[in-house]
Amino acid sequence: MPTYVRTDKCDGCKGQDKTACMYICPHDLMKLDKDGSETGHAMRAFNQEPEQCWECYSCVKICPQQAIEARHYADVVPLGGMVQPLRGSDSIMWTIKFRNGTLKRFKFPIRTTPEGSIDPFGGKPTATLANITATGFFTGSADGGITKGYRAGNPAELIRK
Repeated sequence: MPTYVRTDKCDGCKGQDKTACMYICPHDLMKLDKDGSETGHAMRAFNQEPEQCWECYSCVKICPQQAIEARHYADVVPLGGMVQPLRGSDSIMWTIKFRNGTLKRFKFPIRTTPEGSIDPFGGKPTATLANITATGFFTGSADGGITKGYRAGNPAELIRK
């Protein structure tokens, strides 16, 4: 289900050095054709390796012109159908178009948080270097106490001793 850019809709993010899809793609697949030598369309983004697409939909959701679409699997979207997200400031509206022309729309809230607002170590005990060499340090119990450690199995049950 690779993504592809509709060059009739893409504006290259208004001539910036890096487009929104180039910025967001986790696999660095999106590329800007500045002079038109690779696609025949100057200042348009394109997917340089469609087979390597992770199908994360990040580029499809972030594109301000809705110029990026995905070729869907037949079990998700029947042939001739289309799925297009429209991202707002607080939600994403998914539009599904079936072969017979029927449209369905679903709205979901965006569950992201501001950068730096999450405390990943909140509520966890502070590690001290003095305890690193203690037996069972990495297998402590839920109350923070040190246990006997992890036992891989009964030596009598081993096939090879």
